[in-house]
Amino acid sequence: MALAAKLQLRQSQSLVMTPQLMQSIRLLQFTHIELERFIDDEIERNPLLERAEPQDDAVSDQAQKIDAAPETVTAGDWFEKDTAWSAEAISEKLDTSLENLFPDDPGTSERLGPDLTAQWKSASGNGSASSSDGFDVGDMAAGAITLREHVAEQVALAFADPAARLIASELADGLDEAGYMRADMAEIATRLGTDRAAVANALAVCQTFEPTGLFARDLSECLSLQLAVRDRLDPAMKALIANLELLARRDFQTLKRICGVDEEDLLDMLAEIRALDPRPGMAFSGGASDAIIADVEVRAANDGSWVIELNPETLPRVLVDHIYFARVSPHAKNQTEKDFLAECLQNANWLTRSLDQRAKTILKVASEIVRQQDAFLVHGVRHLRPLNLRTVADAIGMHESTVSRVTANKYMLTPRGVFELRYFFTASIASSGGGDAHSSEAVRDRIKQLIDEEKPADVLSDDAIVDMLRESGVDIARRTVAKYREGMNIPSSVQRRREKRALASAGR
Repeated sequence: MALAAKLQLRQSQSLVMTPQLMQSIRLLQFTHIELERFIDDEIERNPLLERAEPQDDAVSDQAQKIDAAPETVTAGDWFEKDTAWSAEAISEKLDTSLENLFPDDPGTSERLGPDLTAQWKSASGNGSASSSDGFDVGDMAAGAITLREHVAEQVALAFADPAARLIASELADGLDEAGYMRADMAEIATRLGTDRAAVANALAVCQTFEPTGLFARDLSECLSLQLAVRDRLDPAMKALIANLELLARRDFQTLKRICGVDEEDLLDMLAEIRALDPRPGMAFSGGASDAIIADVEVRAANDGSWVIELNPETLPRVLVDHIYFARVSPHAKNQTEKDFLAECLQNANWLTRSLDQRAKTILKVASEIVRQQDAFLVHGVRHLRPLNLRTVADAIGMHESTVSRVTANKYMLTPRGVFELRYFFTASIASSGGGDAHSSEAVRDRIKQLIDEEKPADVLSDDAIVDMLRESGVDIARRTVAKYREGMNIPSSVQRRREKRALASAGR
């Protein structure tokens, strides 16, 4: 059979992700800080976008300006006469239908509900912004000193010999963020053309720097340096420091034998160990951190229901400057300038609509979460219900992936504290009596309470905890109990029994 080239027409359908669709998806999963940065970038690129200043009541001013100038700014001047600026022409060039992006949630008041629509509108108009001429004393605060700068100051004072100072600087470059010296001394000696004794001498001086424990090569040396300064590095303490793995396993009987002390002395030694800093360099690693700002606020209403509102501080206030567009559009000299202005107007309108849709979607998801977890808000974590993304998505008529993006890195302020929206989605654990399933988070809290209430003479094993949970209606496996216990950093029953016996002996 001969091969030949030929042309064929084939019709097919495919989903094309437009730039507008990609932008709307990104907006959904943005945090408050990321959203503010994104909007700042858009305002810098788009001359038709501007931030609304609450103190100027910019929204009202825009409406008043348009109504007050019918002669200079009319539909016939810039919108109807020139077909290049008509809505149909712009729609042909750019995708302007928001329903194309959210086919399962057009965002109408019928789908959102009149109550939620009113709440969202009231929330979007509130908020406070810092005055442009305000003074923040935090701006005057000095920057935090780094570990490298702190060590460099001490190196300059501790070493008079330039060669020794150079060695100390090389050692300082080998510090990690915890303050441990990770550089190889032999490599430093070879690179600087000196012997290891000179490097060791420089290291010994560096180990006297503040805070005590810097330039240690391991945890044992770090603790030993701090104990030596306190004059507590006696033979018994040296033996304890040399056997930290036994301390981690809470093998107190072996430690007493190795250190040659009784239980009371061992407990005193353990108290001294706990007072030490295993990572002295971390005091200089702190930087500016962003405070958590809740995206949704929930409070109790007088009738016993819950009022769910968006936090005004997390709602960006962006306006489209139609006045400026109407002023400059008649002066466009060529088609390129007209296309640029049309694209700017389209992008500005699209951004404001996407922000509007984002706010409505967050409010709908949060409202459904509150409805599902009403018992948690009233009674606490023990009444947290099992919940998954599909349940919320089906209830509000959205896709599961949309709910996943909305709940990512979003926080809710409730009467019981601030929680990430993902906190309310927990796995389901079956009931032993055939009743309602239990939330995994509620089961974790129950396990923690059982362990906290156990007596030194009756430490609960994982099997015992399983039996007690099944008596209370929770059908759970032993390995699940062990996984939850380890996730909460709770030691095993053997380790807890050793520790409780040692504490009981010290109490007598």
